[in-house]
Amino acid sequence: MSTSRTRSRWGALALAVSGVLFVLYPAVRPWQDESTVEGAIKAMSSGAWVAAHLFAMVGFILVALGLLAVWNAVSRTRAERLALAAVVTGWIGVGLTLPYYGAEDFGLNAIARKAAEGQRFDLLGLVEAVRFSPVPATTFFLGLLLLGVGAVLAAVAIWRSGVLPRSSGILFAVGFALFIPQFYLPPAGRIAHGVLVAAGSIWLALALWRGTSSTGA
Repeated sequence: MSTSRTRSRWGALALAVSGVLFVLYPAVRPWQDESTVEGAIKAMSSGAWVAAHLFAMVGFILVALGLLAVWNAVSRTRAERLALAAVVTGWIGVGLTLPYYGAEDFGLNAIARKAAEGQRFDLLGLVEAVRFSPVPATTFFLGLLLLGVGAVLAAVAIWRSGVLPRSSGILFAVGFALFIPQFYLPPAGRIAHGVLVAAGSIWLALALWRGTSSTGA
């Protein structure tokens, strides 16, 4: 097996695992009412909170590796530069997104555990400060926006390259393009979005694994 094909298959595996993790993220995440002190403590102090957000963080890292595999797969085609742009944009997006997820995961969990132990402080005020301070909120938004752009660029590169099934990147692009809007959905909608991202990631993973050439849809 050639080095290029091996790289594509490792990237395919990374994408497939990321898809599973993006389903587990909303499925495992506690969904108590976080606008109340009791609900915030119950959700954020739990091990499920830590696990769910950790699933998302690992998923983002694996998606970045998957984009690298897409670039590798379409190299030596007219879409190579576009795929490289997808890698760079996606990696920057992941880099900007992860710090916010770290604060959500470990920071809010630590604060909530202290509140659960009976320490007195404005829990909801601290949660709001962590989530909505201008700098972290802006970097989080830009990170997910860039990741969505990177996924769209990857889908366009796949379409133009002719070395993978043309439609194999579309669902992947749609899933990540909708990552910001899905935060405004109820729990069932967010879980459905996780399934969408998983379907797109696994579909693209299968295309990379098989290494098929197709010019059709």
